[in-house]
Amino acid sequence: MRTIYWQDNIVKMIDQRLLPAQFVIAELHTVAEVVQSIQQMYVRGAPAIGATAALGMALAARQSLASDRDGLLHDLRQAKQELDAARPTAVNLAWATTRILDVLNQAPATLDTGDLRALALDKAQELLQEDIEINRCMGRHGATVIPDGAHLMHHCNTGSLATVDFGTALGVVYACQEQGKNVHVWVNETRPRLQGARLTAWELMRAEVPMHLVVDNAAGSLMRSGQVDVVVFGADRVAANGDVVNKIGTYNIAVLAQAHGIPVYCMAPTSTVDLSKATGDDIPIEERAAAEITHIEDRAVAPAGVPVFNPAFDITPHRYLTGIVTEHGVCYPPFTRSLHSAKAGSRDTP
Repeated sequence: MRTIYWQDNIVKMIDQRLLPAQFVIAELHTVAEVVQSIQQMYVRGAPAIGATAALGMALAARQSLASDRDGLLHDLRQAKQELDAARPTAVNLAWATTRILDVLNQAPATLDTGDLRALALDKAQELLQEDIEINRCMGRHGATVIPDGAHLMHHCNTGSLATVDFGTALGVVYACQEQGKNVHVWVNETRPRLQGARLTAWELMRAEVPMHLVVDNAAGSLMRSGQVDVVVFGADRVAANGDVVNKIGTYNIAVLAQAHGIPVYCMAPTSTVDLSKATGDDIPIEERAAAEITHIEDRAVAPAGVPVFNPAFDITPHRYLTGIVTEHGVCYPPFTRSLHSAKAGSRDTP
């Protein structure tokens, strides 16, 4: 299931805001619409956001009116600034736009603007295909740490909808299913936007993976009663020391898991590992609109005017992690060493 793709010279994607009630393909004709799709969460999940941004750069190149190389590169730098500002926490966004801009900057001087426009699209399409291959690799590596018949606890959405296809943490679940491991997933609803209830449950039911939807606050009770064997989640950014920035609520689950002796694995491609940030505290945490908490769709569930603090992500310190699964294998502590080795094996380093 492709979450995002290029067709008829525009960007197309599943509008995740409407799931599970409606399956709608949004059509994005301008860079401004691509920015809006990221900000308003038509698309979410670090790899999917990166892919969207890459196609946004290809769209900017196609729509630029520049007649020479310098003018085209100027327009792409402007598009990159607009795209990068859409959501500040997920490192894949700026990583993807940088990849597209770098390949055009380094292109032979003999290429004309038509060639450069085609090159931007080719590079973006290459990035999308890489994402699928990377997810498949992570799935194979991650499946090695999941026992047969395991009950997994999963937070947010990390499947096809969070990537171009297949997924990160849910990709590991799918790989386990393909191997006949008979896993079962506890799906946290993931307040306030309910990515678990709306998206992960929808994906797993379509894939016929055994699962139960639970409220986020059920995590401790399930762990105490021995019904959770492994905790898995993705990441929007991973710092050099292994601290993980992920959907709000991830930290709570990791702390509970350690208290109950349950292994915790983060599944993240090396493009999500940001070695320029020493710790999670160096990573900006996006704050989102109060209405995400005070309202469910258009219905108010809190008093009018109530003060709200709505961080989209939290930081899970590396000491709560058993390992971090990348496309190059499972990284174990000390993460400052293992993540550097994994990054050294990646094709591009942000």
